[in-house]
Amino acid sequence: MRDTVTDRPIILVGFVNALAELSGFLPEGSVVLVEEPDVVRKRGVRAIVDSSPLVRELVEWEHQLPGAADAFFAARPDLHASAVVPFVEYATPFAARLAERCGVPGAGFGAAGLMRDKSLLRKVTRAAGIPNPASEAVESPEDVLRFMAEHPGPVVLKPADRQGAVGTRILHDPAEVPGAWEECRVHDEGAMVPDRPRAVRMLVEEYVAGHEYSVEMVVRDGVPLFTNVTDKLLYPGPHPVELGHVLPAPIEADLAADLEASTTAVLRATGFGSGFVHCEWIVRDGVPVLVECAGRFPGDGIVEMIERAYEQPVGQYYFAVMRGIEPPEFPRTAPQVAAVRFAPAVSGEILEITGLEAANELPGVVRCWIGPPVGEVVPELRHSWHRVGAAVVLAPTAAEATALAEKAMGQVRVVTRPVGSA
Repeated sequence: MRDTVTDRPIILVGFVNALAELSGFLPEGSVVLVEEPDVVRKRGVRAIVDSSPLVRELVEWEHQLPGAADAFFAARPDLHASAVVPFVEYATPFAARLAERCGVPGAGFGAAGLMRDKSLLRKVTRAAGIPNPASEAVESPEDVLRFMAEHPGPVVLKPADRQGAVGTRILHDPAEVPGAWEECRVHDEGAMVPDRPRAVRMLVEEYVAGHEYSVEMVVRDGVPLFTNVTDKLLYPGPHPVELGHVLPAPIEADLAADLEASTTAVLRATGFGSGFVHCEWIVRDGVPVLVECAGRFPGDGIVEMIERAYEQPVGQYYFAVMRGIEPPEFPRTAPQVAAVRFAPAVSGEILEITGLEAANELPGVVRCWIGPPVGEVVPELRHSWHRVGAAVVLAPTAAEATALAEKAMGQVRVVTRPVGSA
């Protein structure tokens, strides 16, 4: 299915280096990429897009500021889009509002705003009867201590509007609060965000013990066209960073149906229109409890894993939906199982990386990589951007996929030393 070339561009908001994949089904010169000027500079985006025949134009625009989409629409009437697609979390409100102004499918500005603000999402979904943990906005360590006194057991301290587990920590003891408060209010996302200061708004929440899953959906006018459930595994320790995924999740049909129904309830509660939804849940005593929900592509390579497991170009079908084109029927079952296992947590200066060749030669391994080169300094693992590599695999069953991903990552050895040591 190759779309007809039109003069109306597809506007992608937020840079993700997936231009080669998009070139497989989008026409040359059909894409306008919108990104924050600081991010363009820090990530070298212009050099990347200049070599892509897919990109018609790179527009540097401060899209994360209030009113940015309306200002963009007024300033660039020549870019009346055939579709507006957010590629990163912080782009979702801009993309939703610009889609409204262009009269093309989108999440809806109201729904995007609710999903970007974890506090508002809790308020609205709780009112709709969707199970949520106890949660409060906090402005000081004293607020956190009061919450802990009122809610015995572990709690989660987290920002209301960040991504990738940035600034998130599990607390078990009130004595941890002063240090955790200072740590969690520092949100250093490096090249992924603009340099200007951003307000810090913190939440403290009841810790929910249980197994974690995510639900991925392609949605048109509030109706799911495709649903996948992903099994999630976290690194041990106080920072809830994802260590691995398996999809489709090896769970009973009843639980899969409950997770799908719960995510559909979130769509109704927020008034979500059209787009890709990535909704995270913890199942406690058989009941899905909402963690958070994002109205954009999931990270961690989940879209690629979906396409490999289901053997269908789900991303291509999603772009058709966003352009108002009737897509082929979405797949209902997956012939294979995909898994990803991230590298063990390391920190310090990387001295040596071995085992990648052996890992990539294992049958069923799609690829295994370590991102930072020898000589780079890796920080202590506190959020998703600190992970150094991963193995992606395919296998006939979830058990085989999990074992193969672990085996592949086990071939790899990353040797580090503390910064400053001889």
